Amino acid sequence: MKIQQKHSGSQAMTGHRDETVGRPPLRSHEGFGKARRRARAVAVGLAGAALLTLSGCTDAVQRGWFPEDSVGATDHTERISDLWRGSWIAALIVGAIVWGLVIWCMIAYRRRKGETGVPAQIRYHLPLEVMYTVIPVMMIAVLFGYTARDQSEILDTSEKPDVTIGVVGKQWSWDFNYKDSDVYESGVMGQLDGNEGAEAELPTLYLPVGKRVQFDLTSRDVIHSFWIPAFLMKMDMIPGIENKFQVTPAVEGSFKGKCAELCGEYHSEMLFNVEVVSQAEYDQHMADLEARGQTGQLETELGRSEMAPESSDAEEAGNSDAQSFSTESKTAEVQR
Repeated sequence: MKIQQKHSGSQAMTGHRDETVGRPPLRSHEGFGKARRRARAVAVGLAGAALLTLSGCTDAVQRGWFPEDSVGATDHTERISDLWRGSWIAALIVGAIVWGLVIWCMIAYRRRKGETGVPAQIRYHLPLEVMYTVIPVMMIAVLFGYTARDQSEILDTSEKPDVTIGVVGKQWSWDFNYKDSDVYESGVMGQLDGNEGAEAELPTLYLPVGKRVQFDLTSRDVIHSFWIPAFLMKMDMIPGIENKFQVTPAVEGSFKGKCAELCGEYHSEMLFNVEVVSQAEYDQHMADLEARGQTGQLETELGRSEMAPESSDAEEAGNSDAQSFSTESKTAEVQR
């Protein structure tokens, strides 16, 4: 009773309420030195373990899990790989710092045996809050800068190409117009029935090694996406719009291509082959197409064309336009 009267009298004299009455005592930060040292040791150990792990990365990890045949495939693959790896390294560094701070706080400020009450409370810390804002903005700005630089270089089409190829996407195959040679190749949807040799029937895109190639991309029906995984580059094909990009194949070899945009029931079978060959082999293929009568350029206007062989799964699924290619039907599409 006397204590209550004393507090009442004190409140009456000062005009302020004592907010500490009835609250548990605050814990001081004394005695945390050992805990901080232990936390630093743990952080150093984690950093050392991370360095040892990174130093022993496999080839797949070092190339960012990109396809093995992408290494040096074009003049852009190294630039794209560097941007990809750099982004992941920056993300891992930020993650390690955040994880380290979280673990350190858990160890340094844990409740000790015999301690009661709550830790000393801090209302705000202005420098820390400014740092929380400025550092993320700087990180995003740096990442944006590198991305904008590389994207500008990859999508630059100001240089005159050595070869221009018009690629037309259609459900569910590809047409290739070799514009400089004025010949074309028209594809039919692949029949992936599990039998060997099915890939040999897919349309094949020929590219000369060491030459700057420009792809002019469009679609006849729905949105597709032109993608050669080993080239680390893909671009949308939109009806009525022509997108383009340039690339220089750096090594000879066989590669795979596919549509990367869900475009209907047989999207998974919209595939094509890619052959990067010498200039002599490329010229011979152009001569072979001309000898077969595949001269001129295929139409790129909207509309369905032959999409699958007769009696194929696509025809049974209700594709009324599915039919085998004939000389007459191909000729009808060619711009003379």
